[in-house]
Amino acid sequence: MGSNNSDWKKKLPPEQYNVLRQCGTEPPFTGKFYRHKENGIYVCAACGNELFASGTKFESGSGWPSFYDVKEKGNVILEEDNSAGMKRIEVKCAKCMGHLGHVFDDGPNPTGKRYCINSLALDFAKGKGDEK
Repeated sequence: MGSNNSDWKKKLPPEQYNVLRQCGTEPPFTGKFYRHKENGIYVCAACGNELFASGTKFESGSGWPSFYDVKEKGNVILEEDNSAGMKRIEVKCAKCMGHLGHVFDDGPNPTGKRYCINSLALDFAKGKGDEK
């Protein structure tokens, strides 16, 4: 599926469309993957691209699922985001360009990164291997 938003609007439920295609944000502490602890791979809810391994997930206290690294370099794109009066780095799926969340420099070792990702932007492949 291309980047045509009318196609995505037909495929995605309204709340996922809002996050993935309109850069929305789910309320903190409400997402289905916020406290999720199973082993597997977190994938893009729109296109299935592998994004984060469960082994890199950590409790950040932010209210959103947080990861200290991506599954594979090149699976996400980072872009400057100056919306909402803040200077942040947006995280997008490299395959479908869907908005996932933002990355910050206050995460744990070994990367020091905190990928703060909306649950609505994710799906989960259980037991698919949680190695990085």
